[in-house]
Amino acid sequence: MREAWGHFYGTAFWQRRRKLQLRQHPLCKFCADDGIVTPATHVDHVEPHRGDWNLFCLGALQSLCATCHSSRKQQIEARGFDIAVDADGWPTDPNHPANRHR
Repeated sequence: MREAWGHFYGTAFWQRRRKLQLRQHPLCKFCADDGIVTPATHVDHVEPHRGDWNLFCLGALQSLCATCHSSRKQQIEARGFDIAVDADGWPTDPNHPANRHR
């Protein structure tokens, strides 16, 4: 990690929190939302903490597989919304431009 807060992930606190998250939520959230069963290997902060220690420690977490963590989550953060669609082809993310009220 190149960020100044990369050392947060080496703390005993994070290792315990990560282990607990994966024990309580062993499947990838994004895959499960799509009806796919995939073991989670990464613990992700729902809201990026960007070095805020309190948010790092107390922020909501989600379990993700490596693929979702390194692709879909990164795309969501870059765009500001998810491009996933439901069975009708309509975006599921309320932040998607198609779901914004005019």
